[in-house]
This record gives sequence, structure tokens and C-alpha cells, in this order.
Amino acid sequence: MSGTPTEHKSVRYLPIAEHGLIGDLHTAALVSTDGTIDWYCCPSFDSPSVFAAILDADRGGAFELSAAVPADTKQFYLPDTNVLITRFFTEDGLGEIQDFMPVTDAGEAHRHGLVRRVVCVRGKIPFRARVAPRFGYGAHPHSVRMLDRTALFTSAALSLTLTATVPLGCDEHDVWTEFELSQGETTVFALDRVSGETPPRGCPHAEAERAFTATVAFWRRWLQQSRYRGRWREMVHRSALTLKLLTYAPTGAIVAAPTTSLPEQIGGGRNWDYRYAWVRDAAFAVYALLRLGFTEEAKAFMGFLTQHIDRPEDGPSGPLQIMYGIDGRSELHEHELPHLEGYRGSAPVRVGNDAVNQLQLDIYGALLDSVYLYDKWCEPLLSGQWRGVCDVVDWVCEHWDTPDEGVWETRGGRKKFLYSRLMCWVAIDRGIRIALHRGLPAELVRWGPVRDTIYRRIMDEGWSPARQAFVQYEGGDVLDAAVLMMPLTKFIAPNDPVWLSTLDALGNELVSDSLVWRYDPEASPDGLEGDEGTFSICSFWYVEALTRAGRLDEARLAFEKMLTYANHLGLYAEEISHTGEQLGNFPQAFTHLALISAAFNLDRALG
Repeated sequence: MSGTPTEHKSVRYLPIAEHGLIGDLHTAALVSTDGTIDWYCCPSFDSPSVFAAILDADRGGAFELSAAVPADTKQFYLPDTNVLITRFFTEDGLGEIQDFMPVTDAGEAHRHGLVRRVVCVRGKIPFRARVAPRFGYGAHPHSVRMLDRTALFTSAALSLTLTATVPLGCDEHDVWTEFELSQGETTVFALDRVSGETPPRGCPHAEAERAFTATVAFWRRWLQQSRYRGRWREMVHRSALTLKLLTYAPTGAIVAAPTTSLPEQIGGGRNWDYRYAWVRDAAFAVYALLRLGFTEEAKAFMGFLTQHIDRPEDGPSGPLQIMYGIDGRSELHEHELPHLEGYRGSAPVRVGNDAVNQLQLDIYGALLDSVYLYDKWCEPLLSGQWRGVCDVVDWVCEHWDTPDEGVWETRGGRKKFLYSRLMCWVAIDRGIRIALHRGLPAELVRWGPVRDTIYRRIMDEGWSPARQAFVQYEGGDVLDAAVLMMPLTKFIAPNDPVWLSTLDALGNELVSDSLVWRYDPEASPDGLEGDEGTFSICSFWYVEALTRAGRLDEARLAFEKMLTYANHLGLYAEEISHTGEQLGNFPQAFTHLALISAAFNLDRALG
């Protein structure tokens, strides 16, 4: 045999990093460097997939579009936009695909569509396309019929039209075409959702040009709000554009990532669905966007919390769940899709997320820190919002000492995690700060002593004399990169000797060439099988901790090294393997928001 099954499968799957992302603030699609759309859910982020070849090359479905002759490819974003361009360099010419989802300013009718414009820049190039949707994660049958140059794909739950400016052929399930373009010639493909009795809508050249121009203008107008003028403008702005792509416009929710089940270890089972709004991730994203001057996203997220989330005071996880559907729903039942083999054989493929039922106390600190900054940088809290803040702080005062699953969503039993205590301290502290700043009514006589009790508890029980470091949980001696947040939240001075000792311990044990592991799962079993890569958000936390400690040369080197782990477009998945391969769901909001924060603070420290 010439190779293992995993090796054979890898030939059929491009690396996760070999993709770009397009979207319309309702959903998103991955476009690989060979021109294939191999992930697309319609009409929203958490809808069943239409194209999912990234999770099963045979059954997932794809929209293939490429040069029909050997070609080198390069991919880039049209500057300051989320319009993706894939270029094909052949012996006889140069062509490109311009991929985008039409998006316009609020108030105009939203079009659930995807446009692919093919242009011959020089010479003459033959192209070929094959559109093979597989509805319902590849489980729902569909039919296709032709109406002139329009193909109508029909399944029980969703119908799509494909229009093109070249002739199309079809069989029972798929549509294909081959065509040749000479210099200056263009072909347009448009995939649209069919809703109700609305007749199929074409996308001729003129309409495609109008949609392209409007979409480019939208992204550039949005990005102009950024106040960042620092050393890493291109990477920071790409991260901001990515965070915006992960926003669900109808509600203001921000998804953790637009994909499900991209593995944390090739062939492993740590495969999760991230197409939901984690309170923690979204709150940190709000912080990052506020730092850059994007206030509308903060307002929208506050609206999401107040309008779409029911707060049962006696709920198992407190006033809030750790995550919600993008429409605010609370039920996110996790189940497996055994008919899909998973990326490079990494099964199972999961939809939904049972972590929704976990207790993760740290979400309250992340949330109230973003609320505090919203009140400080954006606009004062409304009276109803302040009552909600008081409810949260009161609940945290009662429950901060409860064992929980922690920030890393372990499934190995609850513990008294230091990070959870830290963020409970943050929640109460930020509530106190808002009350004092605005002169708002609050139970300060109660809140203050509880906050101070948590502080003393962390300093006494979270410190390991043996390790000379703060550790993962009370009574243990395991190091955890989450404690990097201690100086970032202003819990401890960044030059405090006990913190500097912790920073050195983390650097010696969990850091390798700027890459940071969350913790050692062998020393702290997390109830999950297999290994994982380094966590990129932890790497950027490490940069920021070094920055605040005044170790600027180390911080800058670590930051510049982390930038080399981005893909060709400046995008990051959740993790990076020891070989530098991107792993996990892609792209991940957590990583990009941490990059923004690290760049902002490092810039300020460097002067």
C-alpha cells in the first residue's frame, strides 16, 4: 500500500488554511484556493449546509469553478472589503474569480445570494464549473430542472436557482458548463434562494456589476469608521472585517465561527459546532470592535441580549446560558451526522452543541466588562439595562464559589477554576465601577465585600507555592493559559512579582515559538479523547501580558511570529498544530478579537 487511509483522504481535502471567507451578515461561505466553494449554509449561519465538501468530499456537495487547464492560483481580498478574488495563472493567460455575497446598507431588501464573476484579464483561458448542491448536510434528496439559462434546485426545505451568462447542462442532481474567455470577457454565476412565489431572478452582467459596486462600497464605508492607525493596520483591519462577517445582522448576534466540526486534531474526535453566539466570545468581540471605534455592533449586541434572551432567574446556568442560537433560541441539541466522514476522516461531524447546558461562570465577567466599556465609550446604559446588570451581579455574588466546567468547556467534571473566579471578580468590579461612575443605585454594601473576598480567595488558594505560579484550579498544580487574563482584566499589576513568576512559568511550560497551549490534558484530564493544537487566542493573550509587563522586545517578537501563522489572507482558525498547520473551526472570532487587542496595546506601549 502506498499510504494510510488518512494520507489518501488528505489528497481530497485542501488544508483548512487554504480558504477565504465571504458573507452577507446572514451567512457565509468558504472558498478554497482552487476556486471551489466547499462550505455554505443557506439562508443563515446555522442552517443546514448546501455545500459541505470540506466535511465529506463525496457526499457534502460543492460549487467547483476553475481554469480547465493547469494553473497556479493566488487569492486575495479586494482591499478594505470582504470581496474575495482567486486568480488563475496559465500558460496562455490570466483569469480571476470575484466571489462575494451582495450586501447593502440596512433598509434595503436583503438578497440571499452568492455571486461568482469570472474575468479573463489577459490572453485566453478555458474554464469549467460544476454545481453540486447536497441539501440538509448531504442527507436531503433534491431535483434539478432547467429554465433557459437558469437551473432550479429543489429540495423539501430549500430551493435555489443558479443563473449564468453561459449555457448550462444538467443531470438529475448537478449542473455543469465549460466555456472559454478572451481578454476583457466576463461570465457571471449567481446562486439565489427561492422564497415563496417569487420567480427566479437572473443576474446579468449589469446587475452583477451593480451588486459588486454596492458591496464594495458597503465594506469600505464600514471600515472607514476604524480609528486604528498603528503599525499593523492591514492585519487589524482584516480581523475587524472578519469579525463583522461573523455578525448576524437581524439580531446582532456574533457567531464563534461560521463552520462546524473542523477538527482540533486530524483524525480525532474534538469536532464541535461553533455557529452559535457564545456570550463570552461575543462580549470580547464587542470589546475589540469598540477599541477600534465600531459602536453600532456594540449597540446591536446589547439589543440581542435584551430582546432575544429570556433570563430565567433560577436557570441551571444562572441568568444567562453560555451560548444561544443566532436568533436567540436556547435549545441547541447536539447530534452526530454519521453519513459524513468528516474533514480528512475526522469523525464525528456534529450539529448543535451540548455545552449549552454547562455552567461557565466566566461569561458574566466577559459580559459585564463589555457592558462597562459600552457605557464608557459608546452610550450610557438605559434604566432597564442597568436593572439587568444588577440582577447579574446579584446572582454572581451568590454563586461565584460554585464549581463549574470552566472557560475551556471541559467534560471531565466541575472544578473550582481560577479563571472562573477571576471573571466573577471582574463582573462584580465592573458593576461597581458603572454604579459609581453614573451614580446609579446598587447594593454596593454587599457587592464590595464579595468582590474583595474573591480577590483574597484567588491570591490565597489560586497560588501554588510549589509551582511559584497561579494555577488552573484550587488545590491543583496544573498551569493554564487562561490565567494570562489576570493583568489584562486589571486584577493584578502586570509587574507584580507573583505575576511575573507566573508569566515565566507559563512561558517555560506552555509556550513554544509564540504558540501557547491551553493546558496539559495529561496533567489535567478534560474528559475528551485525543490531543489538540495550540490555542491562538492564548498566544495573543501572551503577547498582551508581555506588553503590560514591559517586556516589549519579547512581546513584539512573539506578535510578529504569530502573524506568520496566519493564512495567505490574514485569517486564523482556532488552533495551530506543532507543525504550523491551522486546525479547528475557521475563521474563529476569538482569535481575531485577541489579535486586535494585542496589536492595540502593543502599539500604544511602543509609542
